[in-house]
Amino acid sequence: MIRLISLLSGIIFGLGLTISGMVNPQKVLGFLNIFDAWDPSLIFVMVGAIIIFAPLHFIFKKKSRPILAKNFISIENKNIDKKLLIGSSLFGVGWGLAGLCPGPAIASISFLNPSSLIFVLFMFVGFFIANRIEKNI
Repeated sequence: MIRLISLLSGIIFGLGLTISGMVNPQKVLGFLNIFDAWDPSLIFVMVGAIIIFAPLHFIFKKKSRPILAKNFISIENKNIDKKLLIGSSLFGVGWGLAGLCPGPAIASISFLNPSSLIFVLFMFVGFFIANRIEKNI
């Protein structure tokens, strides 16, 4: 049951990203480019997500456990450290250069766009390299 709900959630997420234009790098780059030909349309995507997420977050935050899991996952390390700053900087630079971040990049694979496929390939290479570096530190 958990796998089925995870699959359905992923499909809904991918459809939402596709319908909203988040899988189109040019649209995302137009949104991020506030100094030239800014395209503010993705603000509606963010506002829509907040409208749906905020009330549900407050409702489910008070529960003792999630509906389909044994417990909530909480992050222990809440410090802003060098690893966080480097990782978030690389994420932001990559997003700004390519117009894709991991979720939309994976959703865009269904279009068989060569640039999306290359992005996802190198994204996983980056995951592998980061994992190797972290193990050696």
